[in-house]
Amino acid sequence: MTRSNSDRAGQDMNRPIPKPSIAPYDPAPGNAHPSIRLRTPRASIPASHHMPVPTPCSRATNTKTTLTKTDVESFATPFLKFISENPTVFHAVAELAKRLELRGFTKLSAREQWSTKIRIGGKYYVERNGSSIIAFAVGSNYTAGNGAAVIASHVDAITTKVKPIPTKPTKAGYLQLGIAPYAGGLSKTWWDRDLGIGGKVLVKDQSTGKIETKLFKLDWPIARIPTLAPHFGAPADDPNPNPETQMVPIIGLDDSEAGPSMTNDSSLIGGSTHAFTSTQPPRLVRAITNHLQIDHQDIVNWELEVFDTQPAQLGGLDKEFIFAPRIDDKLCAFAAIEALIASTDEGETAYGNVSGPANDNSIIKIVGCFDDEEIGSLLRQGARSNFLPDTIARIGATFTGGHSIPEYISQTYANSFMISADVSHAVNPNYLDVYLENHAPRMNVGVAVQADPNGNTTTDSISTAFLQRVAEKCDSKLQVFQIRNDSRSGGTVGPMLSSAMGMRAIDAGLPQLSMHSIRATCGNLDPGLGVKLFKGFFDHFEEVDAEFS
Repeated sequence: MTRSNSDRAGQDMNRPIPKPSIAPYDPAPGNAHPSIRLRTPRASIPASHHMPVPTPCSRATNTKTTLTKTDVESFATPFLKFISENPTVFHAVAELAKRLELRGFTKLSAREQWSTKIRIGGKYYVERNGSSIIAFAVGSNYTAGNGAAVIASHVDAITTKVKPIPTKPTKAGYLQLGIAPYAGGLSKTWWDRDLGIGGKVLVKDQSTGKIETKLFKLDWPIARIPTLAPHFGAPADDPNPNPETQMVPIIGLDDSEAGPSMTNDSSLIGGSTHAFTSTQPPRLVRAITNHLQIDHQDIVNWELEVFDTQPAQLGGLDKEFIFAPRIDDKLCAFAAIEALIASTDEGETAYGNVSGPANDNSIIKIVGCFDDEEIGSLLRQGARSNFLPDTIARIGATFTGGHSIPEYISQTYANSFMISADVSHAVNPNYLDVYLENHAPRMNVGVAVQADPNGNTTTDSISTAFLQRVAEKCDSKLQVFQIRNDSRSGGTVGPMLSSAMGMRAIDAGLPQLSMHSIRATCGNLDPGLGVKLFKGFFDHFEEVDAEFS
């Protein structure tokens, strides 16, 4: 959740985690989770857009399934793995894409035409910048102008980023690295943490001249921002340390006081073949080239994050908590993608991506996980860009049969509904007085609807009633959060997306403690509870929407 303008500064789990019945993070297709069977007449659609339906080896029955308690519990361990192994936004999106491909989703390129690629009953995803991803499934009874069930989240997190030229002179025998805060990074919670480094590296193939992106992360912490011991008095108690001079991480030792050359040439990015790496700390360049097994001459540029390396883990006497970095908002992004997979999985078939009972519906099911939410979403990979509206327009254009595209797109928006899924604030027992009475969500209960009278969220009476009906149908519980009158609410991607498309929408997310700290806390059931509600939203969208038409 984006920070507000004012501060832009017991379940019984004492047992092994059960095996999930819908197999999260299992490459083999699981049992189907069919959607509903509301049929509408098809528009005039070219035969090439209909996917062949081979005789399946086995098919699940056409019933809507609700996640059991065992299913809900089973998502804790995969979420821990997802958080721990994918520390940067680039790694997270790559992992989500891998997960989608394992479940039959086909990658699309925004640089190519989609009209010959998208088919009725198909499942697809598209990336932007390697840091945002949109996945969607076209129902086997879809007709141009029908609605979309959309879940929009963000996959970026509070972090720090390596500066373009991070080389710093050696001080007192220490090597240091120039980093900058991303959103709320470099708060006091970043002191004395084991910090790692990773991100994407642009590498040039010297034989072909092509530039490709490689992801990397070192397997050990390389940095630390040391506090000043309290024995030094007032400087150690400074409530506002200078983030430019007093929060510079140490990354190594060097007996040479002179340090790296700081001539004017070090500020040049263009020029010679090796200009980029010549501006970077030599030992960092060596560590990255050794890890990727490339030559330093091949590095064109990179985009790196410095992050907390402590793994996510279960905590609490009965392991009812998840202690983890980057919960905001990889939690809702993870749950939304898993829900889409569960809602569109066809089960075991003779072929991979086919139209089966699980995708036997008349809508488009969409999940968008965006970058840059924590800094306002204004970049091309952010939710305020054309990424989601353009994707929906391109899907619809495939099935218009030569009719007016704008009319069908407007019709699609009017028939659609979006959940803006961003984490909410769980109640903190040490600060009960700052919470609004009856608006303090708890962990391991369910998704919290986020209300705000000043337009910081999209929630209104219609959207709340809509999601409540979904929750009833999939046996989920909804909570509610609203900030007190004497506090400021944070923002989400909901208002910017719903206003751009005119789509009905609600803000609803899973509760967590310690938002914007380097480490936070949610419940061990919360990832699964998110999957349960979001899957129910996809499965029951058509019948609930019919009640509001």
